[in-house]
Order: sequence, then C-alpha cells, then structure tokens
Amino acid sequence: MLRKEFERVAPEAVGVPSVSVEKLLDKLEEGWTEPHGLMIMRDGKVFAEGWWAPYAPGIIHGLQSHTKTYAATAVGIAVTEGILKLDERVIDIFPDKAPAEPSENLKLLTVRDVLCMGCGMETMPRNDSEDWIRDFLNTPVVHRPGTAFMYNSMGSTLLGAMVRAKTGLGLIDYLTPRLFDKIGIDAETLKCSVMKDGMEIGGGGLYATTEDNLRLLKLYADGGVWEGERILSEEYVKLATTLQNGSATERAGNPLAEDNFVGYGFQIWMCRREGVYRADGAMGQFTIVFPKYHMILAITENASGGTGSELPQKVLDTIWEWYDSLPAPDEGPLPEDELAAAHLKRRMSMLALPAPRRSVVSPLQKEAEGTYRLSEGHLAFKLPDFFSTSGDKDDVEALRLCFTSNSAVFTLQEKSGTERIIEAYMDGSRKENVTAGMADRALASAEWTADDRLRVILRMVETCNEVVLDFTFRDGRLLTESGSNHTFMKDRKDKAVFERG
Repeated sequence: MLRKEFERVAPEAVGVPSVSVEKLLDKLEEGWTEPHGLMIMRDGKVFAEGWWAPYAPGIIHGLQSHTKTYAATAVGIAVTEGILKLDERVIDIFPDKAPAEPSENLKLLTVRDVLCMGCGMETMPRNDSEDWIRDFLNTPVVHRPGTAFMYNSMGSTLLGAMVRAKTGLGLIDYLTPRLFDKIGIDAETLKCSVMKDGMEIGGGGLYATTEDNLRLLKLYADGGVWEGERILSEEYVKLATTLQNGSATERAGNPLAEDNFVGYGFQIWMCRREGVYRADGAMGQFTIVFPKYHMILAITENASGGTGSELPQKVLDTIWEWYDSLPAPDEGPLPEDELAAAHLKRRMSMLALPAPRRSVVSPLQKEAEGTYRLSEGHLAFKLPDFFSTSGDKDDVEALRLCFTSNSAVFTLQEKSGTERIIEAYMDGSRKENVTAGMADRALASAEWTADDRLRVILRMVETCNEVVLDFTFRDGRLLTESGSNHTFMKDRKDKAVFERG
C-alpha cells in the first residue's frame, strides 16, 4: 500500500481561527467525556490533530457502530462493480437460508431496505446465533420494508454477508484491494470481531484508527472519487449521504439523542445542521462531514455514562456550537496568527489523559503474596464478552501474585491452559501487557485503595474502555470483583472467590 499523507496547515490557512479550535478542546476536556483522538480537515488539508496519551495516531480504536459505514461501503463498491443491485431481494441472495414459505413482506425486502435500516422488523436475533443468517431471515418482517425505521445491527452485518455470498470474500479481504489500499488504510493493522461462521461483525466489530475513519468519510465527501479514481458511484454516494429513511421513531426509546431523529441514509446518519452527515459509533465515535464548509471532523473517545446516548449527544452539541461559531464558508483564508497557531500545535502535541495515582504500600502487601485457586465465580483479565457469563476459556483457574518495588505481578493460569503474566505498575504509570480477547493491548496500573484491597485498572488502549478489577484479601481467601466502563456492560460485575494454596 502506498499512502499519500495529507498536507498539514495552520487553521488560519483554511479559514479557521486557531483560538476556536482551542475553545473546542476546552469543552472536550471539561471531564464529561474522555477524548482519545481528534482530526479536523478542510479543503483536503488537516489543520488540527491530536491524541490524548496513551492513545496515539497509529493505535487502532474500537469503532462500535461506526463499523456500519465500512460495511455499507463494501456494498457500495459491489453495487458500483455491478455485483449487487440495490433492488435485489435478500431472499434471492441467500436462497438456502430463506424460509420455505417466506412472508409477503420478506419477499419484498431488498438490499436498499437493509442499507437504510428499513428491514421492517421489530426485533433482531442475537449475534451469538450459530446460523444467524437463517435466524435473521426467519425474524418476522412486521412492516412493509422501507416504510419503518428500526436500528438493526444484524442487518448491517448481513450487508457484509451479501458481499461474501457474491464474491466468497469477507469484508476485510474484499475491501483491502478495492478500498483500503487505494485510500491509504493499512489493512494489516485492522482488527474485526467475527460471527460464529467467520463473517466480520459489520454492525460494530471493527477496530481502526481515527485517520482511517477520516479517510473513509473523505471518500464520501469527494463524491466517491479518490485521487481521480472512482471507487463508489456518484449515485450511490448521493443516496448514502442523504435522507433515505425517517428515524423520528427513535425518539420513543432514545429521547435524548436529538441527532438520531433527523433521518438515515445508507448506514450514515443525517444531522441537525443542514446537509451535515456522520458515521456514528457508540460512546462517541464520530466522523462528521460538513459539505458546505468542505470540512471533515473525526473523533474517537469514551463518552459513557448517563443514559448511553446523553453524552454522545452532548459531544455533537458541542461540535455544532463550535461549527456555528466559525467564519462564513466563503470568507477564505484568514490572516496568519503565528502565535495562536503555534500555541494550538504545541497543545495538541501534548494532550494526555490523567496518569494513574501512585500507590501507597499496604501493610498486608507481603502477606497477600502467594498462589490462589478458583473455588467459585468468574474472573478474566480482559473486557467482558457480551454473551459469555461463565465457562469462558479465558477464565482464570489459578493465579499467583507477587510484588516488586514498583508493580504487582499476576501469573494467571487460564482454563484454556494458557499461562499469562500481567504486570501492573504502582508508581503512577502504566505497564503494557497482552491479555486475551480481540483488543488485547492492556496498559495496567494498580493501587491499594484500602489495606486489604488492591485495585487493578486495565486501560484497553485499542478500545474506549477500562477494566477495573478489585482484589480483597480476607481470611486467607481472595475475593474478586471485575467490571468495565463500557456503556453496554457497565452494570455487569463478575465476582469470584479464590482459596489460598
């Protein structure tokens, strides 16, 4: 892959005041969201970019539903190539998975309907299904396809399966020569969770960088053309980025997400600012295109808490407020402001999340050392799985704990037979480890929060999230509780008891 880097310029060179970007940063750093990466481009030139350490430009990041736009792009390329047709019936693509006597509404369901969240269903099967395509096609199509909106992540995964049914290639393999290699995304760095049949989870399984997302949406902003080569048809881009299905019904179940009520294109949301559209993933993974301003903003972050949609909406509101404050789009470049531009550049090069706290030494630290064996419950040093509650191959059967001068060291014996060492620094820094699971890079820190309680925090740096593990030492036993700040998993707490010896 030959990747052409974008030109980097001062904000004033593209008509944006440096001080306005600083004001945006001020808002994002108030503490109600946790920003990880930000890039802003105008007229094809990057004028602001920064990552909050330990996040960095080359580190992939969980996209959640932002993945959907990648899946739709695969369909768009297949449509452009003539492999798929928007009006093609889904049951004709998967004849061996369709019911023997499909309903009249299912017979009407087309590729286009799936793209615009118009499947007509009111429920969707879980993504841990063994035969998920069959389950999907056996889900009642209550409404005439295309006439009702229901956010359907399984339908998004089905988009990739459509491409696979036609080409034999999964999402990554199909997109690598046709998209990634052409627009400068390194497919070797990408990760994607998969279904039980090996299909990538197009509804939310991709890990990519902030700039990967910006590059993808730049393709749409430029009408499907990259450096003179057409990748997506002009018609497909027009349909994808304009209203194809009303989404006002989202208000009933998600009343705070004001920007979810404006409408939907092809796995792309319309926004409350005229002509603006976005790719959107949970916890605030946004790439936003402002056509009138020839501008793209990409942000990765962890906007968790509240109702789940409250803080991501606040991020969007913050961006709209900033956008509304910019000079008119036809004013052109601004006079140079070397001092302000230099201050912004320096600030964006030094962004960082708060460091862990340095731990005091517990009087029980030496006594807590030793080997412990699981007697009941569930413990895993990784992000919790959505559907697994126990019996996971990554569960810890036994652990050995020891302390060095500045760290807690866990030697884990997992049910899979794997022995894994996790070292957590206690000196106010983080130690990188490899855990189990898809996003396995964990930056670990630890501190004594009470004489008998050790807290370990795993910053899963390829995701939005942290895993918090509390170890309480009591009467020769080790009691553990673990959880995550993931929006969809924050109420889940896994508990276990370990006996010494």
